[in-house]
Amino acid sequence: MQNGDTLLIPFNKTFWLMGGIYASGLAYVTIQIDGILKFSDNQTVWPRDPQTQRVYECFFFEQLNYVTFTSSLSGGNKGIIDGSGQNWWGLVEYLLIGENRPRLLSIYNSTNLLVENLLLKNSPYWTFLANDIANLEIRHTDVDARIRPDAQYHDLNEMTAFNTDGFDVAGTNVWIHDCNIWNDDDCIAVKEQSSSSIHSSCSENMLFERINASGVGLTIGSIGPSATHTCVRNITFRDCTMYNTFKGIYLKSRPGQVGHTGEITNITYENVLINNASQWSIWIGPQQAGYKDACSLVWPFLPDTPCPIPIGITWNNIVLRNITVNGPHLSPGVILGNLSNPMLNVLFDNVVVTKPGFFPWGTRYYACEGVEGIAQGNTQPPPPCFKIKPF
Repeated sequence: MQNGDTLLIPFNKTFWLMGGIYASGLAYVTIQIDGILKFSDNQTVWPRDPQTQRVYECFFFEQLNYVTFTSSLSGGNKGIIDGSGQNWWGLVEYLLIGENRPRLLSIYNSTNLLVENLLLKNSPYWTFLANDIANLEIRHTDVDARIRPDAQYHDLNEMTAFNTDGFDVAGTNVWIHDCNIWNDDDCIAVKEQSSSSIHSSCSENMLFERINASGVGLTIGSIGPSATHTCVRNITFRDCTMYNTFKGIYLKSRPGQVGHTGEITNITYENVLINNASQWSIWIGPQQAGYKDACSLVWPFLPDTPCPIPIGITWNNIVLRNITVNGPHLSPGVILGNLSNPMLNVLFDNVVVTKPGFFPWGTRYYACEGVEGIAQGNTQPPPPCFKIKPF
C-alpha cells in the first residue's frame, strides 16, 4: 500500500484467514472493513515461530503512521474481525496450551492511529494490544468475547474465556470513547511501557469515556517495578457504565526485583455506574492472579491463601469521584497498600454503595490497610481506614 491508498473489504462478504498477517511501515493509508474477516480456529496448522513455537498474532502491525482502521457502514452496523476464539478457550485448552494463543489485533511502535466503527469478536487471546503507541483514538468500536452468544452474566462457564482482554494500551496520548465491551478479562487495561519504548518512558495522558463494559474491570495494570522506574500517570476514566460485571474499578500492582521502583500516580475515575458486580466492585492493590507471589485468585475465601502486597510501587493521588455501586454480590472492595510504602492521597468523593454485600468483610465493608485516604461528600460506606472529611 502506498500513501493515500485504501484497502477495502467489501460489504456482505466473509473472507476466511489464517493468522500471521504482518505489515510494517504503512503510512497515510486506510483499511476499510465493510465485510467480515474471520480467522481459522485450526490450532494444528496455525503459523508459529520455528524456534519458540509461539503462535503468530492474527494481525501484527508495527511502525505505522497515520493509519485508519474503519468501516463505512451506518445504522449501528460495523465491520467485523472475528477471531473464532471458542476453539482456543476453556479450562482443558488452557491446561494444554496456556497463553500460547494469538492476539486478534496487535500494533507496536506506531503513531497517529484511528480505529473506528468495528466489532472485534471472539479473540483467541487479548483482543487489541497497542504497545509503544503515541496518539491513538478508538471510537464506536466494540469488543465481544463470550462462550454463549446470549450470555448476560460472568458465570463459571463464561469465565473460561479468560485472557480475552478488551483494549490493552501502553503509550501516550490515548483516547478511547463510545465503545461497548463484553469479555472475561480486563475490559480496558493501561499497561506499562517497555524499557525499549521510543515514544515515552511512561504510559500517560489517557482518557477513557462513555464506555459500557462488563468483564474484569476498567483497569490500571498490572504494574510492576523495574530498573528503569515504571510509571503510569495522568489516566482518567469517566462517564462509564458496568452492568453484571465481574470486577469494576481495578488497579493492580505486581511484584518486582528488590530495589526496582515504579509509580501509579494521578489516576481518576469519575461518574461511573457499577451494577450487580459478581466479585469486587472496587479493588486497589496487588494483582489477583495464578502465578507465584501474586494475590491468590481465591483470597480471602479459602483459609491460608496468600495475598502479598508489593513494596516497589508508589501510589499517589488516586481519585474516585461520583461512583455509584448498586447491589454488589460481595463486600464493596479492597484497598491494600504496603505498610512500608503506603498509598498516598487516595480520595473517595461521593462513592456510594447501595445494598452492599456483607461477605467477607462484614460491617467493615472494605479490606483496608496501608493507605492514607480521605472519604468525603456522600461516600457511604466509607472504607474503615480512611479519614472522614465533613461536608
